[in-house]
Amino acid sequence: MFSEYCNPHSKKLESKYGRGMTSHFAAPSCENAKVEVLDAKTKELLCFLDKVDPHSTIGDIKSLFYKSYPQWYPARQALRLESKGKSLRDDEILQNLPVGTTATMYFKDLGPQLGWTTVFFAEYIGALLTYLLFFFRVPYIYSHTYAFTSSPHPVVTLACVCHTFHYMKRLMETIFVHRFSHGTMPLRTIIKNCAYYWGFSAWLAYYINHPLYTPPSYGELQIKYALITFAMCEMGNLSIHMSLSNLNRFRVRRCPMPTKNPFTWLFFFVSCPNYTYEVGAWMSFTVMTQVLPVAIYTLFGFIQMTIWAKGKHRAYIREFKDYPSVRMAIIPLIL
Repeated sequence: MFSEYCNPHSKKLESKYGRGMTSHFAAPSCENAKVEVLDAKTKELLCFLDKVDPHSTIGDIKSLFYKSYPQWYPARQALRLESKGKSLRDDEILQNLPVGTTATMYFKDLGPQLGWTTVFFAEYIGALLTYLLFFFRVPYIYSHTYAFTSSPHPVVTLACVCHTFHYMKRLMETIFVHRFSHGTMPLRTIIKNCAYYWGFSAWLAYYINHPLYTPPSYGELQIKYALITFAMCEMGNLSIHMSLSNLNRFRVRRCPMPTKNPFTWLFFFVSCPNYTYEVGAWMSFTVMTQVLPVAIYTLFGFIQMTIWAKGKHRAYIREFKDYPSVRMAIIPLIL
C-alpha cells in the first residue's frame, strides 16, 4: 500500500483511495521510495507520495498526481528533477533516476493540450480550404470584376489540383497511415502552426490565382516535367510513411530499411526520406507555378525539415550501433 499527502490548501489524497486499499504499486520484495512534488516556480510542496514502487514510471506518478489535481491531466504535466531542468519522459523508471529514497520532483503546467490527430486536422484542413477560397475567387479578395470567375491558364487549375491532392493525402495519412503515441501539443503551439500553414497557403494562393498571373517561362514543357516530379515525390512520401507505419507495428524498435518498393530505396542514402520527398514535391510545385512566395515557403519548409531530420538522424545513430554510416539526414551524400 502507498499513501499520499497533499498541500494542506488542497484536498487530501487519502480519501480518494480509502484506507487499507491495495495498490498495484505495492512491491513487498523491494524497498519502497518516496516522491515529493513541488511547484517549479514557488517551490511549494504540492504532493507527497509515500511507499511508491521503485519500478514505477514517471507516467504512473503523473497519474497519481492527477487524482489530486484533476485540472492537470497527465499530458499537461511536466515533471523535472530540477526546477529549470529537462522534463522527464513518461517511460523513465523511478529507480533509474539519480535520486535517493526520497525523490524531489518539480511540477510545471504545460497548459491545454491537444492530440496529434486534432493538430494535423486543424493544420491541413485550414490550409486546404484557404487555398480554395482564392481559387474560386470569392468576393472581396480580388476585384469584383473577377468574383467567381476562373483563370484562363490551365496551370492555375493544375496547381489547385496538386495543392488539394497534397493536403488530402496528408489528411488520409492522418486517418489511415500514421500511428500516434499518446503525445500532445500545447494549444498555443497549435495556434502558431495553424497561422503558419493557413497564412502561407493564403499567400501562395493569392498570387497563383491572381487575375494578372502569368504562366511559367518555358510553358507546357516546364509544367509537364514539374508535374511528373511532383507526382513521384508525393508517391515517395506516401511510401515512406507507410513503411514507417508498418515498422511501428513491431514491439521492438527496428532500424528503418529499404523494402521491395523502389520509393523506399532512398533509405540507403538518407535517414528521413519522407522529408526529402516532401521538399522535392514543393520544389517541383515552385517550378510548376514559378511564383516567388512558393519558393520562400519551400525554403522555410526545407530549413525546418532539415532540423527535424538531423535530430532523428542523431537519434538513430545513438540507438542503433550498426547504423549505416553512408546515410545522411535529408540530402544524399551532402546533408
